[in-house]
Amino acid sequence: MRSFDYAPLYRTTVGFDRLFNMLDSGPRPDWPPYNIEKIGEHDYRITMAVAGFSEQEIELTQHGPELIVTGHKNAEDEGRQILHRGLAIGDFKQVFRIADHVKVKAATLRDGLLSIELVQEIPEELKPRRIPVGGGSVSAEASNDTARIAGDGRAGRKAA
Repeated sequence: MRSFDYAPLYRTTVGFDRLFNMLDSGPRPDWPPYNIEKIGEHDYRITMAVAGFSEQEIELTQHGPELIVTGHKNAEDEGRQILHRGLAIGDFKQVFRIADHVKVKAATLRDGLLSIELVQEIPEELKPRRIPVGGGSVSAEASNDTARIAGDGRAGRKAA
């Protein structure tokens, strides 16, 4: 599925059909097709249809906020004569932007489907925490924060 339909331009232009054919046959951002699923609170799965590729022909790389999936098809037999090429088997590169603290847990290739399991592991210090209000005991770290706030002059005042 293309993001832009050139059909209306064919009707109003003359001699540009070669240009439109080149644009139409360029790299396909929608190939290979894929699904992105949320399978748990912090678990995700990307499933890509990569029929015809072996595990050695697919490479996954996580570089910062990007997960890069590339496929490089090994050369086919030169002696084969293909009369119709309906299978879209060619090199590809697909880049997924992933959130902070999301890591690849596992990747499997089965029945022509590449499944990439992702998990979001948020460090404890970045998770929201509930702070009790009242006369309970306060840890040394929390009491230092309270002292700093009270020393500010804006906090720690009681209503009259």
